[in-house]
Amino acid sequence: MSTAQESATVLDGKALAKQIEQDLRTRVDTIKEKTGRTPSLATILVGDDPASATYVRMKGNACKRVGMDSIRVEMPSATTTEQLMAKIDELNSNPDVHGILLQHPVPEHIDERACFEQIDLAKDVDGVTCLGFGRMAMQQSAYGSCTPQGIMHLLEHHNIDLSGKEAVVVGRSAILGKPMAMMLLNANCTVTICHSRTQDLAAHIKRADIVVGAVGVPELIKAEWIKAGAVVIDAGFHPTDDGGVGDIEMQGMENIASAYTPVPGGVGPMTINTLIRQTVDAAEKSAGLNNG
Repeated sequence: MSTAQESATVLDGKALAKQIEQDLRTRVDTIKEKTGRTPSLATILVGDDPASATYVRMKGNACKRVGMDSIRVEMPSATTTEQLMAKIDELNSNPDVHGILLQHPVPEHIDERACFEQIDLAKDVDGVTCLGFGRMAMQQSAYGSCTPQGIMHLLEHHNIDLSGKEAVVVGRSAILGKPMAMMLLNANCTVTICHSRTQDLAAHIKRADIVVGAVGVPELIKAEWIKAGAVVIDAGFHPTDDGGVGDIEMQGMENIASAYTPVPGGVGPMTINTLIRQTVDAAEKSAGLNNG
C-alpha cells in the first residue's frame, strides 16, 4: 500500500462549514417566508469565564451569518441550580426559541447535569441530554452531540468508508468520547474506547484504521503510533504561541495518514456548524416544514 507516496486528504472543516452555511441561509429564508418567524438559538452563559464568553460570541456570529436570531442569556456566577433550571424552563416554553445551549462549564456549585436534563428534547440542539444520547445510540430521532456529529458529517462529506473499520476513540467524555464511539458503532465500525487508565495506549492506536483524539491532553497521541493509511481526527485544541496544537502529534501526518483534520480548522468549525444546522432542523420541525 503506497500511502507514503500520496499526500493525505486534509479534512477541512472550515471550508465545509462555509459551504453548509450557504444551504442554511436558504433554509432560514424559507422558514421566515412560510411562518413569519426567525429560527432562534438561546445561549446561556453563567459566570465570567473568558473562553466560554468567546465561544458564545462565535456561536452568535454563526447565527448571524445564516440569518438566525441569537438570544444571549447571561447569568451571574452566584446563580443557583434552581435559578438556572427556572431560566431553562422559561426558554423551553418560549415558542420563539428553537434551540437551547447551556455553555459548558458552569460554576462548580451548580449541578450541570441536572440543568442539561432540564432542556426540552425538542430544543436539545447541542445533544447534551441523557434522553437525546440514548435515542441517538438506539438510532432513533435525536440531535447528536455537536462535536461528534460534526466529525461524522466531515467523514461523510469526504466519502470515507467506515464500515468494518477498526476505530479507536481516545477520551470518554459525555459530550464527545462516548457519543463519538456510539456514532462510529452505528456506522458499523468496531470501536475501542481508550482513556486515562488504558494500558499500552500505543498498541491500541497502532492497529486503528480510524483514530479520534478527544482526550484534552496536548499531543498525547504520538505520530509514530499511527498506522500507515489511517484516518486521523483530532478533536482537541490547546493554544500555543504559534497557533495551537491538538491531542495528536501532527508533524509529518500528511505522509502517514490517508486523511486527517488540521488543527485549527478541522473539527472546531464543524462543531459550531452542527449546532446551527440542528437549530434550523428544530425550527423546521416546530413549523411542520419537515417530517424528520
